[in-house]
Amino acid sequence: MLDKKFSGRHVLITGAARGIGFEIARQFAREGAVLSIFDFNREMLAKATGELQALGSAVYPYFTDVSDFGMVTDSVSAAEEIQPVDILINNAGIAFETPFLNISEKEWKQILDINLTGMFCVAQAVCRNMSKRKKGVVVNMASKNGVTAEFGYAHYNASKAGVILLTKTMALELAHLNIRVNAVCPGYISTPMSMEIDPPGFTENFVKQFIPMNRAGRVEDVAPIFLFLAGEESGFITGQVIIADGGQMAGQRPADELLAKLTTG
Repeated sequence: MLDKKFSGRHVLITGAARGIGFEIARQFAREGAVLSIFDFNREMLAKATGELQALGSAVYPYFTDVSDFGMVTDSVSAAEEIQPVDILINNAGIAFETPFLNISEKEWKQILDINLTGMFCVAQAVCRNMSKRKKGVVVNMASKNGVTAEFGYAHYNASKAGVILLTKTMALELAHLNIRVNAVCPGYISTPMSMEIDPPGFTENFVKQFIPMNRAGRVEDVAPIFLFLAGEESGFITGQVIIADGGQMAGQRPADELLAKLTTG
């Protein structure tokens, strides 16, 4: 019987209790990985742990606030004691919509603390251990919003732009230690978080206006990119950003009238 792709590899995933993070964890579990999962929602963390263990994977849950340096240090140390971490999927993040002129100090700090400072905090703690072994892989969760802005999300846009430059800098500084660092930038993906933000009917209208592939993304569209970047097939790829947005950033989507003419000849 052939080994699964990530058999015995220790993968640490932040924000793994739901959405894209959970799907990434699920796909790694199916490929035989040992999982350490971080999340700040105890109930969802317990539920995710049970579902992942049902796939036959060894799963170690850690209730962790990624913006708390002390908590992150303790959780990463505990995970390392189980088995050295081979792969970090730095996924934890939050989003909410507020016009630029209305963003409060609290909202700005909350987004940046989790999405950017939290990502730095976890990556540094994990990579300090990887550097001693001179091997490892990090894949950071960025966003299409880190490349091109979206109205109402100045704090989120800024945090994800920061993730992209953090990724590139880490890749430069860690390459000589045989640690690869890349980022994934999803476009509009249907997740529990997006459904909490967007009102009914928003997705349909957004897709019609902006996404050439004529549908919202699914978590299953994004998770395999993380596995690819974590695997041997991408062994010469570092400092890169992969965008998965259904063609949104390729250019302006044609009006329905023009599209009809093009398809009917």
